[in-house]
Amino acid sequence: MKYWWRNVVNDYFTFSAKERNGLIIMGLIGALIFIFSRYFTVKEASVSKDAFQQELAQLKIIVDSSNNKAGYQRDENYVDYYRPMQNENVRYSKGVLFEFDPNTLDADGWKKLGVREKTINTIQKFLASGYKFRKPDDIRKIYGLQTEDAGRLIPYIRIAKKEESSANNSYADKAKIASTSNAVSEIKRTKIIDINTADTSEFISLPGIGSKLATRIVNFRQKLGGFSSVAQLGETYGIADSTFEKIKSRLQCINPILKTININTAGIDELRAHPYLRWNIANAILNYRQQHGNYISVEDIKKIDIITEELYNKIAPYLVVRG
Repeated sequence: MKYWWRNVVNDYFTFSAKERNGLIIMGLIGALIFIFSRYFTVKEASVSKDAFQQELAQLKIIVDSSNNKAGYQRDENYVDYYRPMQNENVRYSKGVLFEFDPNTLDADGWKKLGVREKTINTIQKFLASGYKFRKPDDIRKIYGLQTEDAGRLIPYIRIAKKEESSANNSYADKAKIASTSNAVSEIKRTKIIDINTADTSEFISLPGIGSKLATRIVNFRQKLGGFSSVAQLGETYGIADSTFEKIKSRLQCINPILKTININTAGIDELRAHPYLRWNIANAILNYRQQHGNYISVEDIKKIDIITEELYNKIAPYLVVRG
């Protein structure tokens, strides 16, 4: 037993000179690593919270690479954010100031003064309804006109004075003038308008119709190819049902001359351009013609499943069969 332990010690715990040198070197390396990790630890640089937040905010701003305009940037939270390259303290131009009469100035004149388009429409509605500015300060009553703009414009307002009646005008003459004026106003208020020939100024004379709605009516009429009935005007985008009810008694549609579409020769683009013919209706009309040949009459489109009686009555006046 004694010799067995001696053999074990000799086999596993006896080292050669080379092995002893290796163990010494490994021990030195381990000691050096311990010393450096204990006494030479690199301290992290402290960063203030404000500096970190500022840097983070800068990183959130990204340049829109799809737009080559200088100075145009996009932010993750503000898609339409725009930062001008010029001095940010320069204020937006308020227009050119000049002497004017608010009762006679047209839309271009108001725009030149720096008044917003929406406010200009409000002014025109007031004037169209018979309202008159009697003193410069009256423009403060305009809805949408800012106090600053009113103060800027008032010094340049020059309202034309009414011609004073001569001293020898009799009471009867004055009454006659007043009666004539009232009659003219009554004619304007009750004038019947043909919706296929009226221009924007005639539409503006109607209650509740401003320049924007008048323009939409004319544009809708052109796309339709003319109005075939008064009720169609009420389909114009933006006209409230209550407004249409007020004005329809002053509208007429006499002998309309409509622009028509030949459904035997029209292509898909011509069909789809009409407001009543959406893409599925236009495609159905074209496909039916290609499968069954030319239409014999406009009523043949009733054979298309998706064309209802109501839709047919709306589009029939604008369709013809030729060739």
